Amino acid sequence: MAKFMDVHHSMKGITAEQLREAHNADLAIEGDERVHFEAAWADPESGLVYCLSEAPSAEAIQRIHERAGHKADEIHPVPLSVR
Repeated sequence: MAKFMDVHHSMKGITAEQLREAHNADLAIEGDERVHFEAAWADPESGLVYCLSEAPSAEAIQRIHERAGHKADEIHPVPLSVR
């Protein structure tokens, strides 16, 4: 499975509770597409939300996000990382 970072641009004013609800909506159905959402981050001021996931494809991620009600604006593969 590959790692991906997706970006949502229009979530200005999102609260921690709303971010948790959106993340939980993804988690509830992620198995349907063999996706696993690992974490989500948000900047309420700019409206940017980032999600890190493992998935078979970007299309699988988008299908889950669309079904959960928050289509991603960008999905980027993350082929290399360091910690």
